Amino acid sequence: MITIEGVSKAFRPSGGGPPNRVLSDVSLHVPQGCLYGLIGPGAAGKSVLLKMIVGLMKPDAGKIVVEGEDVTAASELALQEMRLKFGMLFQNNALFDHMTVGDNIAFPLRRLTSLGEDEIRSRVAERLQVVALPGFDGRMPSGLSGGQKKRVGVARATITQARIVLYDEPAAGLDPVTSQKIFELLREEQRASGATVIMVSSDLDRLLTVTDRVGMMYRGRLIFDGTTVEAKASTEPHVRQFVHGLTEGPL
Repeated sequence: MITIEGVSKAFRPSGGGPPNRVLSDVSLHVPQGCLYGLIGPGAAGKSVLLKMIVGLMKPDAGKIVVEGEDVTAASELALQEMRLKFGMLFQNNALFDHMTVGDNIAFPLRRLTSLGEDEIRSRVAERLQVVALPGFDGRMPSGLSGGQKKRVGVARATITQARIVLYDEPAAGLDPVTSQKIFELLREEQRASGATVIMVSSDLDRLLTVTDRVGMMYRGRLIFDGTTVEAKASTEPHVRQFVHGLTEGPL
């Protein structure tokens, strides 16, 4: 479903100086219908890689192919068409403060489809039911808790029934119980839809309960790619320390 080949990226400081390399020769393959967890310390390049998959950034080298289409070589017009395949939950939820919950969730349908308002309202109600927020369509984001905002973000990310869904820190800032509920919701949604999912998260205790495969980024490089079982059993020092939260090691 998603193939990344030799992707590298560096940012040049505005005041001059040596470039900051954030990705170095990253290659991985995400199979269709897989829930893939992308892990690693902060500033490892995880979120940058997500943005490249949807064409929001371009690599300096390498290519990214989604369902046979080269994202890195596509024109802006072609990218707009390709992005119809994607749903995305941003790290900060990115809800529109001036819109109701219902309008936030309906936004992708109104922008990307020609569905009538009755059908849109029906789909919004169905999504709110799935994320356990029935009747919240008239509320404003400012009146929601952190967990409720995440659920609204999930509803918006999945309402177009996209074949590929990207989640960037879907449970950041939430308590452990709410985090687990969010991860279980995402797993149930992925199983029901059959979507291919890439999920970036620092909450490994809960992330690894739902993933099929795991990739670990470290200083811009992919140092591990395998099943969740293999990640937990890995003897590679960086992976072992990070996955098990050990205080002693190379990190």
